[in-house]
Amino acid sequence: MNLMSPTIPEYDPVEARKLPFAEQARLVCKAWALEGYGSPLSAYLFYLLKIGLYIWGWAAFCSFSGGAHMGDLSAAGAWMFTPVAFQKAVLWSMLFEVLGFGCGSGPLTARYLPPFGGLLYFLRPGTTKLPLFQGAPVVGGMRRSLLDAIVYAGLVASLFAALIHPDPGALQFVPIVLLTVFAGVLDKTIFLAARAEHYWVTVVVFAFEPNWIAGAMVVQLALWFFAGFSKLNHHFATVVCVMASNGPFTPFKWFRKSMYRDYPNDLRPSQTALVKSWMGTALELSVPTVFLIGAVSGSWNILLVGLVLMVLLHAYITSNVPMGVPLEWNVMVLYGGFFLFYANGHINPLNLSWPIAVFLILMSIVVPIAGNRWPAKISFLLAMRYYAGNWANSVWLFKGDSHKKLEKLTKLSPWVPDQLKFLYNETVAEAISGKVQAFRLMHMHGRAYQKLLPLAVNMNEYPQYTWMDGELVAGMVLGYNFGEGHLHGAQLLRSVQAQCGFEPGELRCVCLESQPLGKSTLDYNIYDASEGLQHSGQVDIKELRELQPWPTTG
Repeated sequence: MNLMSPTIPEYDPVEARKLPFAEQARLVCKAWALEGYGSPLSAYLFYLLKIGLYIWGWAAFCSFSGGAHMGDLSAAGAWMFTPVAFQKAVLWSMLFEVLGFGCGSGPLTARYLPPFGGLLYFLRPGTTKLPLFQGAPVVGGMRRSLLDAIVYAGLVASLFAALIHPDPGALQFVPIVLLTVFAGVLDKTIFLAARAEHYWVTVVVFAFEPNWIAGAMVVQLALWFFAGFSKLNHHFATVVCVMASNGPFTPFKWFRKSMYRDYPNDLRPSQTALVKSWMGTALELSVPTVFLIGAVSGSWNILLVGLVLMVLLHAYITSNVPMGVPLEWNVMVLYGGFFLFYANGHINPLNLSWPIAVFLILMSIVVPIAGNRWPAKISFLLAMRYYAGNWANSVWLFKGDSHKKLEKLTKLSPWVPDQLKFLYNETVAEAISGKVQAFRLMHMHGRAYQKLLPLAVNMNEYPQYTWMDGELVAGMVLGYNFGEGHLHGAQLLRSVQAQCGFEPGELRCVCLESQPLGKSTLDYNIYDASEGLQHSGQVDIKELRELQPWPTTG
């Protein structure tokens, strides 16, 4: 692993760009299987430094609460499990995310120059947004207004005010609760970026539940449970393969090859990958189950088992440095597990006032269940379907130089390949771009694109198009990307078209939805930016399970 330069695949990335789709896909997927994204060591050092700054920031805000050694990391054992320290960890995590420093930042999310969005974007009038009620007066505009910027600034200020307060209470928490909702009405992106399903719900508990530790327990138990529940699918095995091929601590070719049936000819998940996926799912479901039994029964021995399982789970996730890099979030969940079920394991999570009990049933049980059943209606984040492989996603196909029309937008960062060419030569830039394509194709849902691309464009002309994953489009145009395909679907395409004016055929967008609970298909829609919906239909999961990540016939 080079300190500064990414790993370059054996094929010529520049020449590969001129090949038919099937050959491009075969080359990039074979390269991913052994090399992963090929990130240099400096990329991982960037995230390690960021975790250190995140922990330091939490301690700095805890120091405002006074008390002996409060905020002193060298004496953290004396104060880290106090109630105010946990509250400030939640508040700081929410601020860290909404400022753009957490999930979806840095080079592993194709964010290079600058490495962060959030604050730099959400405070800037004129940038593109996704209002909850598109077209509504005042709140439904497609571009950020002064009102949007003021509300976002108010949310940031309210979080900061609570963090520097010695002992924050309802007067500090309620403004955060209200401003998060208002900001989300103005722009759904901000609500999701704040990790509302975790942090906002917990702040509501802080504000209105006297026994708030019990309420925070319920939130955390739901996070684990539904994350595990969502992995009861055929998608997760491919996630295991993609992660194993990209893990910085598993660079061994023999190990990476073992994830596939017959590298390089058959890149479907091997039996080893399947077993790992089953074990991972079982572990993620076991953690909340054991904790709930231990907390309700008051058994310290059972809670201890839960703590061990929790550490194993999050150590595995964090050590793989997954794309999207939810690293600080994993640190927060791990710390929260120790605070809630080690330091406060004597508290019964079912002992709640009825208004908050109803609220938590809605937000931490009903919404996730509904999100699994009707994924097109509810974000995978609110449904807590983390890293299950079953995500909405999209691919934007720009013909020729048509992508230059995006310069009409007020955006934070330039075209991603241009960012790369500022840092590297053309060969390296094309190599990295190809790996982004491979990341999508290697997942089970990515196999659908070999069937959908011919519906979107003439495949004889495919080399004239630039494949741009919707995640990268969202990063440029919305200032945030974290695996939420609904952020770069039809609504964003309409906004982009209204501002850029693509001609017919210049931009096609293939949108693929998640697999709903109880169904065996993925819905898709194919749009032309100028002419609207071109095709819609369904892809059968059974068929995708038999396909390679690239077309092998036709």
